[in-house]
Amino acid sequence: MFEVASNCNNKSVPNWKQLRILETKALRLGVWFRVLQRIDRILLDLIIEVVNIIRNGKLANNIITVTIKLKATKSSFSRSLFQIGLPMPQISYIAQKLRNLFAKTWLLNSSFIKFIPIMCINDLGASK
Repeated sequence: MFEVASNCNNKSVPNWKQLRILETKALRLGVWFRVLQRIDRILLDLIIEVVNIIRNGKLANNIITVTIKLKATKSSFSRSLFQIGLPMPQISYIAQKLRNLFAKTWLLNSSFIKFIPIMCINDLGASK
């Protein structure tokens, strides 16, 4: 459904499936509206729904710029979660004292380290 014309000479333009996945992830993380301007969101939505072949090099460059914005924000969000969660080993130590055999491995699991700040944020939101 989505191809880049040969005269565009840009192989790094994502296809419509990749754009759809990126849009879904950005919406889930809440960065879709925060990072992108309205025109960028409209552009991506139209490309996903309508365009079969991108013939214009400027359009391809705009799509690449927008996807870079989304990917950079997503990775910085993930990095900040990791930085917040890394110095919070108390949960692992408590679980080790309660004789949980797998608690030592929690500190090596990057998903768990990112999970800790999310749970703290959820607790703060529930206490209001």
